[in-house]
Amino acid sequence: MAQNSQPDLERRQRIADALQQHQLDAVVCALPSRVLLLSGYFPVVGTSIAIATKEQQVLIIAPEDEEQLAHGGCADEVITYKPGRLDRLQSVDQAVVPPLRDAVRRLRLAQSRIGFEHGPASEPASYSAMNLFGGSIRTILQEAAPQILLDPADDLLARLASVKTRREVECIRLACKVAERAFEQCSRHLRPGMSEFGAAALLRAGFSISGPQFGVARLEGFAWCMSGPNSAEAAYAYARSRDRHLAVGDLVLMHANSCANGYWTDITRTFTLGEPDDRKRQLYSAIMQAREAALKAICPGVRGRDVDAAARDSLAHSGYAQEFKHSTGHGVGFSAISADALPRLHPASDDVLDVGMVFNVEPAVYFEGYGGIRHCDMVVVTEKGAEILAGFQDDMRKLVIRNCGAASV
Repeated sequence: MAQNSQPDLERRQRIADALQQHQLDAVVCALPSRVLLLSGYFPVVGTSIAIATKEQQVLIIAPEDEEQLAHGGCADEVITYKPGRLDRLQSVDQAVVPPLRDAVRRLRLAQSRIGFEHGPASEPASYSAMNLFGGSIRTILQEAAPQILLDPADDLLARLASVKTRREVECIRLACKVAERAFEQCSRHLRPGMSEFGAAALLRAGFSISGPQFGVARLEGFAWCMSGPNSAEAAYAYARSRDRHLAVGDLVLMHANSCANGYWTDITRTFTLGEPDDRKRQLYSAIMQAREAALKAICPGVRGRDVDAAARDSLAHSGYAQEFKHSTGHGVGFSAISADALPRLHPASDDVLDVGMVFNVEPAVYFEGYGGIRHCDMVVVTEKGAEILAGFQDDMRKLVIRNCGAASV
């Protein structure tokens, strides 16, 4: 069945070029973020498969429950199937083989060389529980088409995902607008006495409120609040809201990953309740200087380590070299929080920036027992340098919560 959505011709051409370069006839993906990359459709429960060929054909295999969503992408054809039945017990792995065999036949790939997902992956959550085919995808493909030749295509897919098309950048920009509205709404209601849980809930609720205003059909997202001394733990690999209550003078670090139609953001703002003291002012100033240094370093052809060095050297000049405890950024868009997503702005990164790359820039300082400040922007590389996609609350004056009345949430 043909799609109503117009295909992203820029994306199709890039996929075809990559397949030609790697001498592949097609690539098969089952991770929801990779299905989105190939087809513009973000699966819900992870039981869909996308196939893209070097002839620029795109086919989706989707569960019947997701047929409408699958047709909202831009594949040339959608084949549906029943993952579960009442007349017999069967696994998804078993159920998907017949439609996959049909797809291989339709695309004339029965004796072709096909790339597939092989290694470990960091996958943003598309639902509260997800099916991940994982290593079984090889078995499924071999059962559906015994004569195909299979090649791992993880590097090919990672590089394809690292450079967004013009359409994909606009999709990420939309997710940033949703986040902007939510952050601004949340910051107007932050008060002493509010719990971290309550503050995080306010921010996450803002996604649901803001999404329809921008015409977002599917909206997901996560939000966390870490306040006072807890904000120093934002240096860890994960964020954690707790039942601590905000107090006057607190640093309030709010981190969020909003998702609009499958495209993700990675944004952090650190507020202060009441006028900041001299120490906090110095920390904010150091973070904003590091931010500017990193943004100025971004341009096509620059290596990821050079952008990291610009931020790190700036913080070192301010006396905070040891307090910047993670890399400056990583790819975002198809990924939410993955330090391995290209490009990596890391001290050892050889990744070369290219036009269309989208990533976060997150200079930060963390002091155990005191607190932390992180300012995380979303940027896209253009011919002229960095364009900020999340350019809101971008200086200390906009991050100070004044007239702090008491609240309890």
